[in-house]
Amino acid sequence: MGILSELQPGAIWRHFEEICNIPRTSRNEGKIRRYLLDFAAKNNLESKEDAVGNILITRHPFPGMENIKTVVLQSHMDMVGEKNADHPHNWKTDPIIPVIIDGWVTASGTTLGADDGIGIAAQMAILTDKDLKTGRIECLFTVDEESGMTGAINLKPDFFTGRTLLNLDSEDEGILYIGCAGGMDTLGIVNYKQVPVRSNCCALELSVTGLRGGHSGDEIHKGLGNAVKIMNSLLMSLSKSYEINLSHLDAGNLRNAIPREAFALIVADISDREEIVKSVNEFFNFQSDEFGETEKELKISVSEADMPDYTMDADSQAKLTDALDCCPHGVIAWSKDMSDLVETSTNLASVKFAENNSIIIVTTQRSSVEAAKRETAAKVVRCLHRARADIKHSDGYPGWKPDMSSEILRITRDSYKNLFGKEPVVRAIHAGLECGLIHETFKGIDMISFGPTIRGAHTPEEKIDVASTQLFWTLLTDVIRSMPEKV
Repeated sequence: MGILSELQPGAIWRHFEEICNIPRTSRNEGKIRRYLLDFAAKNNLESKEDAVGNILITRHPFPGMENIKTVVLQSHMDMVGEKNADHPHNWKTDPIIPVIIDGWVTASGTTLGADDGIGIAAQMAILTDKDLKTGRIECLFTVDEESGMTGAINLKPDFFTGRTLLNLDSEDEGILYIGCAGGMDTLGIVNYKQVPVRSNCCALELSVTGLRGGHSGDEIHKGLGNAVKIMNSLLMSLSKSYEINLSHLDAGNLRNAIPREAFALIVADISDREEIVKSVNEFFNFQSDEFGETEKELKISVSEADMPDYTMDADSQAKLTDALDCCPHGVIAWSKDMSDLVETSTNLASVKFAENNSIIIVTTQRSSVEAAKRETAAKVVRCLHRARADIKHSDGYPGWKPDMSSEILRITRDSYKNLFGKEPVVRAIHAGLECGLIHETFKGIDMISFGPTIRGAHTPEEKIDVASTQLFWTLLTDVIRSMPEKV
């Protein structure tokens, strides 16, 4: 029996704990795909897999309910693999170890993968619930949602038959999502020259750690610290008073996460070492006052390091820090149609030294307005050009426009009110859901997204509320039972 075996609803938590044992970061989904196909075979369920790895498992209608509308349940197989720098974890082989703390399920030192493992677990529980009398159910499991949405992008119009879809990839119980932002990535590749280390110098490692990080869509408006921005400000501050040469920079990690940690290796005159240490401590005190309780675990430190053979040339270094200083991060515009909804944002996600004397800068833009998304990407490009960067854009993905006349919205809203005695909140989300791509491919499809409460997604602080998971299950099963007959 696992640690989650006593939680309710039992079927969801049992499946979720099994899923935690399966490595499934983006583009490393082979094991979870085999697990789902084996699950289907074991339970005599019809299944198929497409060319990119998306899986569909079908539960046939209960006898006498063949005329009920087919409902599609959709989640994504992959998860964001983030861990604390000092936590040993191999994302290709090691399981997630869940723990229960004060009514929440979390993991120690890593992301939990409730985004979207809880959606997978709910689908599996629905597929095997013998007491649930419903029409035809098609469970769609997509690949690579977190790093590119290539699963949703490559769905073929005949892969499933249903035209009512419940997306199980939302993170706020009591909120029904009927729209989402579109998104795209803008990458800059900067080349520099290596120059020999000056004489009479010391090597110092600068580190920015302890930031909360978070989902670059859901939490972009919270004023959280960005490790790339903070580290760049530190480098620029030190450069004003001392001759420092940057040898290495590793800041941020994932395109869809606000960067939590940054590490830089610099070379400076030995005679300036003690003053640099004082300056770093002063910078830390200033940042601590600036963020206050928002980033109370923030740490900025400096330590001795091994001397590198080379640093980057001074001109490229100055242009890099200028470009990163210019590069926007955070909310660009708020929605004029829905209160408290971000319309447009950009995330300065990572900066990493790479092979062949290159530096890769990754940013992500989101907006519910296509023109605003493109204009924000153009602003980022103008900044990156200050470092003479070569620019690459991802294909991006469309947003999902809200439809207040949606049948599945009416069904779900009525179900929520009847079950829990209160109205749910109906809104759009400033995050990329696969619904936008699915809506574009499957003409006339009617969709809604809901889920249990998850906090800290895309960070090692990720956790899921146990009580809200029971509410999510109750709503999900009631909505499925409430599907009307085909017209």
